[in-house]
Amino acid sequence: MAIASILSTLQGHVLKSPLQSLGVAAIVVPILYVILNEFIRSSARVKGLKGPTGLPLIGNLAQIRVNAAEQYRIWSRKHGAVYQIQLGNVPVVVVNSAASAKVLFGQNAQALSSRPEFYTFHKIVSNTAGTTIGTSPYSDSLKRRRKGAASALNRPSVESYVSHLDIESKSFVEELYRYGQAGKTPVDPMPMIQRLSLSLALTLNWGVRIASQEEDLFDEITHVEEEISKFRSTTGNLQDYIPLLRLNPFSSNSKKAAEMRLRRDKYLGNLNRDLDERMRKGTHDPCIQANVILDTEAKLNGEELTSISLTMLSGGLDTDKAAKAIEEFYGKGEPMCSADDDQKYFCVLRLALPRTSIRDITYEGVVIPKGTVFFLNAWACNMDPDVWTDPEEFRPERWLEQPDAPMFTYGMGYRMCAGSLLANRELYLVFMRMLNSFRIEPNEDADWHPVRGNSDPTSLVAIPQRYKVRFVPKDAEALGEIVAKA
Repeated sequence: MAIASILSTLQGHVLKSPLQSLGVAAIVVPILYVILNEFIRSSARVKGLKGPTGLPLIGNLAQIRVNAAEQYRIWSRKHGAVYQIQLGNVPVVVVNSAASAKVLFGQNAQALSSRPEFYTFHKIVSNTAGTTIGTSPYSDSLKRRRKGAASALNRPSVESYVSHLDIESKSFVEELYRYGQAGKTPVDPMPMIQRLSLSLALTLNWGVRIASQEEDLFDEITHVEEEISKFRSTTGNLQDYIPLLRLNPFSSNSKKAAEMRLRRDKYLGNLNRDLDERMRKGTHDPCIQANVILDTEAKLNGEELTSISLTMLSGGLDTDKAAKAIEEFYGKGEPMCSADDDQKYFCVLRLALPRTSIRDITYEGVVIPKGTVFFLNAWACNMDPDVWTDPEEFRPERWLEQPDAPMFTYGMGYRMCAGSLLANRELYLVFMRMLNSFRIEPNEDADWHPVRGNSDPTSLVAIPQRYKVRFVPKDAEALGEIVAKA
């Protein structure tokens, strides 16, 4: 009765003074929303786990919009190696040390086998072509896709790709030599790096390559994939964490995500149709996509085949001391090391792709409930002072001193990167050939620090600022002969 009386009184007031009532509502409704939302946010936090709470509605988003991994590392000094943050309405457990990562991601590999779904990437960018293996939540379909990809990325399979690595790494050196006019002209190496990565991904998956960065397909794919990678950011898309922002019909972020989705669907469709036609004619070269299609045991549907394609495509995009070590091993006059050679750098993916727990996890007496989002801060774990005495120094020889030290660059546990063997092989061969062929001389002032020099501090992937350097041949005669043959 009391509630009915109050509602009746309110109705009468609204009818008598509609404008005044509208003004009051404009003030009262947002306040009530904030109060209710704060209650929901507080209830969602993991009980017993420390961490900064941040501001109403947005939580810690304002504090970690740029260089999030470094901020998480700084907070770990105050809150401990494992703590929780609040991104909008979503509580996230952040793991910042090698020891805690081994416990949580090593001992709870199955419990942490899923991925969270983010509004921008999963609902807008990926609602037609689907998601990559790495960004898909746990399911029976994911298990089938992982099995198919694993057979194509194991050690024997990687050995079979050496001829592709040989061709693309030689082409990379040739481009540095040609565009740089044998060291006379400073060049931006990024287009050469992108062509190398993209051509290798296309060759391995579809049996076609990008021979030159002048090709239209090169510009389209590199641009679209670079833009899409921004939508995978764990901090750059506020609407992922603040549901209210999704109601904005004029959101430029959502419109751009939809545009990139359509453009990606177009070239993916063309690549798949082209392979289907070559397979029908029997003129296709061996490649991952064809092998999976022909595998009668895999039984992957169209969406699952596209997911593998996306996975391959998205995964694609102190030198004096190093050069001396290379020279001691190979001798002088041999710019190109053998492609059969098989072997640390700063971590490019500083925050490993986020996980979601599929069951409760207990850590140091704290029960972390099912459905909680976890961030593995690979940046902090790789620079753990309990593992390294000089974590801030770029000193690759440290891995000769501690060859069994843990490395978190490719993640950890069930969802770690399936292509790590291929990636290591490619990086090794490209670096060896580049450093053995050229003396790299700076042409302009540039900040190469992985935090300060990041061109997009909100991006999931660390991307350096654009710069130009000179690639001066160490042995111009020997390199010239190799380039001429290429």
